[in-house]
Amino acid sequence: MKRVRILIADDHEMVRRGLRALLESQPGWEVAGEAVTGRQAVEAAKRLLPDLVIMDITMPEMNGLEATRQIRRAVPKTEILILSVHDSEQLVREVLEAGARGYVLKSDAGRDLIAAVETLCQHKPFFTAKISEIMLEGFLKGGVIDPSRMTPNTLTTREREIIQLLAEGKSNKEIAELLDISVKTVETHRSHVMEKLNLHSISDLVRYAVRNELIQP
Repeated sequence: MKRVRILIADDHEMVRRGLRALLESQPGWEVAGEAVTGRQAVEAAKRLLPDLVIMDITMPEMNGLEATRQIRRAVPKTEILILSVHDSEQLVREVLEAGARGYVLKSDAGRDLIAAVETLCQHKPFFTAKISEIMLEGFLKGGVIDPSRMTPNTLTTREREIIQLLAEGKSNKEIAELLDISVKTVETHRSHVMEKLNLHSISDLVRYAVRNELIQP
């Protein structure tokens, strides 16, 4: 019996509780830890070295896409399974680019989650039916994406973090303390972000963050 250690990253307690009950009903499977922010997920993955992380996309402090990028860099043997309510083609592409190899919609979790974990633990990809359809449609269309929606890829990791934190309403000082950098550095990153994305106010930045699913509206 293969032992499987899993980290759950989701900011909703009821979701984490339901996932834990479902996963631990499987022989040999263990929920090694839980995280309620993307930042906590990265830290927990580095500390616990789980076989698999089940990751929501929209989480506070650091979204699931950025957390996935950082976990894949820090713990490359850990597989990432995205569990989300979002199903846009652009988001699926960004998930794959971030390094996740599985994507299950929350509406399909009861049917697909166990199979997804089993498949990813064999280091094979798994996508719920709707996500597979989206990927196929994108392939048949020639993989053409509106360039205006690709702007997140032009930002650095730090800039993406700062966008999310600003959009969540945190001050420059709070961001500096959270990221362990100076207020001046935060201000510099903020200026670069606004210039890169042609944004002119915090309201513009919040709308950008919502549109690109960095925060929930």
